[in-house]
Amino acid sequence: MAKSFRQLLHKLPQERRERIEERAQGLLMEMALQELRQQRGLTQQQLADRLEMQQAAVSKMESQADIHISTLRRIVAAMGGRLKLVATFPDAEVVINQFDSSKPQI
Repeated sequence: MAKSFRQLLHKLPQERRERIEERAQGLLMEMALQELRQQRGLTQQQLADRLEMQQAAVSKMESQADIHISTLRRIVAAMGGRLKLVATFPDAEVVINQFDSSKPQI
């Protein structure tokens, strides 16, 4: 008889379950634009309507490896979020606010 994933997971040691949960959360934090849009429950057409552009343009942006920060900020805002750019170093993480349109520039 087949067992559910929850039953199998419950039988694992607590430490292993915690590592699995950490990995799952890490994967949720790393996703491509297409995955993010889908996770937010939006179609390309719905996002295109919010951005006032054609669906084909959204499709093209989702497949690009290089995108302007201002464009990415608009996309994230259209999904209801706010873009936060973080530089990660071995000894620290620094939020780069130069591209945050809500902060006054000096």
